[in-house]
Amino acid sequence: MSNFLRAVRPTSRLSDAVAGVGPGLGIAIVIALAAYTLEDIERALFGKAWIEALVLAIVLGAGVRSAGLVAGHAHRGIEIAAKPVLEVAIVLLGASLDVREILASGPILIAAIAAIVALAIGAGVAIGRALGLPAKMALLVACGNAICGNSAIAAVAPVIDAEPDDVAAAIGFTAVLGVVVVLAMPMLTGAFGLAGAAAGAFAGLTAYAVPQVLAAAAPLGPAAVQMGALVKLTRVLMLGPVCALLALAGRRLGWEGAGRARPSLHHLVPWFILGFLALAMSRSLGWLPDRLIADAAALTTPLTVVAMAGLGLGVDVRHIRAAGPRVTAAVVLSLLGLGALSMAALAIAGLA
Repeated sequence: MSNFLRAVRPTSRLSDAVAGVGPGLGIAIVIALAAYTLEDIERALFGKAWIEALVLAIVLGAGVRSAGLVAGHAHRGIEIAAKPVLEVAIVLLGASLDVREILASGPILIAAIAAIVALAIGAGVAIGRALGLPAKMALLVACGNAICGNSAIAAVAPVIDAEPDDVAAAIGFTAVLGVVVVLAMPMLTGAFGLAGAAAGAFAGLTAYAVPQVLAAAAPLGPAAVQMGALVKLTRVLMLGPVCALLALAGRRLGWEGAGRARPSLHHLVPWFILGFLALAMSRSLGWLPDRLIADAAALTTPLTVVAMAGLGLGVDVRHIRAAGPRVTAAVVLSLLGLGALSMAALAIAGLA
């Protein structure tokens, strides 16, 4: 009997895991299918898809979440869709990227990313303080705006010993505004006369999170997606140095608890960035067979659409009201400043 119980226990744990993930992941998949269906309807009615499935999945997911239709037991599966599924999609995206073609746009652009992050953090802190935000809250908003949205806020918070309420407010509004940026990106790039790699670079420099960059760049073409991904992942790599500098600054300023807690290596250099770069370098060196490149490309988009649904299901537009006017103003003004810096960098690099 004991042998039987030992044999059954792993199966039981697997069933519990599937039961915990299934509802939320299932909702994300259903929303992804609905997004594809709406995209097909657009093509049938208008001859083209004005709004891509990637964007539709975010909007539908946010609508479902904001309407209060997501049960508590579905959150685990939604997190799986929004993070691990997306991370796999990002790694596979590397197989379609030829680094040599991207770098041909100019090494100045790569060097400018670090400068933009530093300037955006400084400007964001100044704006937040001018609006009366506490120093740590202003830092959270500035780092989230300059680097990678919610992930940067979550990584920086323990380094500076931020208050939980400040973290929640910064994350909540940033998530909502990130979706607005995705929806506005095609209009912005069109207004600025940007196309192809230049439009992707602008998306990579301004959108908050990796999935938002992919969704924003998708309507702009494959070159925009590839450039946007490379630029955005370079921004994400800035998180490690920024956290290290903030830890040192926190100890010098005497902030209680600052610098004692550090995010793990996984948060500073996520595994999917390493995987993305490894596949991109392998593709550039001719180590990947054409069949593998084609298979990776075929899987990337549907996985990303499911991830977009998961991202949308984590966004509640009601958080705009909860964040407060000062946080709202700080995030919006910081984003406008980041956009201006990004256009200046593109002009210097000869892309705009």
